[in-house]
Amino acid sequence: MFRNKLAAIVCLTGLALSAAHATVRLPALVSSHMVLQRNQPLPLWGWAAPGEAVSVSFLGKTYRATAPDTTGRWQVTLPAMPAGGPYTITVKGQNTLELTDVLLGDVWLASGQSNMQFKVKDSNPNGYQPVQQADQEIAAATWPRIRFFTVSPAVAYQPQADVSGSGWQVCSPATVAQFSAVSYFFARNLWQRYQVPVGVVVSSWGGTPAEAWTSAEGLRHFPEFEARVADFMHKTADIHTDSSLPGGPQMQPTALYNGMIAPLQPLALTGVIWYQGESNVERAEQYRTLFPALIADWRQHWGTELPFLFVQLANWRPTQPQPSESDWAELREAQALALRLPRTGMATTIDIGDAADIHPHNKQEVGRRLALAARHVVYGDAKVVSSGPTYVGMTTAGPAVRLKFAHTGAGLLAKGGPALQGFAVAGADHIFYWATARLAGTEVVVQSSQVAAPVAVRYDWADNPTGNLYNTEGLPAVPFRTDTWPGITSGKK
Repeated sequence: MFRNKLAAIVCLTGLALSAAHATVRLPALVSSHMVLQRNQPLPLWGWAAPGEAVSVSFLGKTYRATAPDTTGRWQVTLPAMPAGGPYTITVKGQNTLELTDVLLGDVWLASGQSNMQFKVKDSNPNGYQPVQQADQEIAAATWPRIRFFTVSPAVAYQPQADVSGSGWQVCSPATVAQFSAVSYFFARNLWQRYQVPVGVVVSSWGGTPAEAWTSAEGLRHFPEFEARVADFMHKTADIHTDSSLPGGPQMQPTALYNGMIAPLQPLALTGVIWYQGESNVERAEQYRTLFPALIADWRQHWGTELPFLFVQLANWRPTQPQPSESDWAELREAQALALRLPRTGMATTIDIGDAADIHPHNKQEVGRRLALAARHVVYGDAKVVSSGPTYVGMTTAGPAVRLKFAHTGAGLLAKGGPALQGFAVAGADHIFYWATARLAGTEVVVQSSQVAAPVAVRYDWADNPTGNLYNTEGLPAVPFRTDTWPGITSGKK
């Protein structure tokens, strides 16, 4: 028995000594089965003992770094390489780490709130309902060159160095149910189109506002957040039990950026897909500047003009019988205004929502429309029609208004026609009335017998509108208004 105890002590001592020397470690994102970004310089990083020499071997070449004496955080940058794999990466310091089954392809960051978090089929009985035809989708999900890393929810007062998460998971019927549904259908569309490996890092949290996903630097031009950010950054209490945080820590400006976005840098990316806005609806006017600030903020921190593709909020709530004001319409308008930024794209989902469920189940079409935006903005497919008709101008002639559109594709149509629906006009009194509308080639002519001198037109300006203007490629017209009159969220911070 003594010999057995001695052997056990020796074994444990050896393990302890081994652990003491095993000083090289990698962030959660850098692991086996990962996808690295093709055709870009590739930063790989980790931590080691201060002053420790570290080498990274990949495809027959070795890259070296020395851990700084201050932080121990080392980094190497591999040269740009084409898509391919699987490969092995070996990291050596006092210990050796081997990463296997590594692919080179396109890496996307998927973020936002619950409609991005929404899984293909949630195992939690209290979670979101499955996507439509979930079981068939799961059974067919053998796509070994699609990989997902799902970041665990995390909040922090200050930017963090690492995340926890699912690890890189290879897409299969055994894993896909827990993937973000929008992200999965987006990735599948891209793989089927380009046959390039796709990696998706999903960092999302339901019910959260845009300011929580923005850094302190990104919010510096918003005086309404200044005091909250300053106070938040200097807190020392346990963030998870701090009762002074209204709505919970995940609702605080910078909290999710610090815990779930900052630690992902400097991972090389193809771009970002974003589905968020529901939690900012009551401050839609503010979102007109807040959302572009978030985009600029992430681009600043990554040091590159990341393509940024986003989903415009779907239709929801009961349909109203008369034209009325809508904070949801104002938020959609704020989202569309972000298209003024370069390298952006938007998937309009005004026709695939659910009046009774803020989490519509047709995530397949959301992913497809995001992929169309990616094909145009990122992959340079000039021929693809990636948007529905978009308002660009109007002229008036008596009681009639003629509307001009871009992104008309091969032509306009009234889906389910023959009559167009969803248009309203107003005169100088700002009172809107439903209008009759007809197609005139790639334009639309609208008028109302109740408005002799129209000055403004609105289309699908409602929580849950009924418009049916499409292009022949099957994409719905982007909701719009021609006026700039103050909305119901005007001045709200």
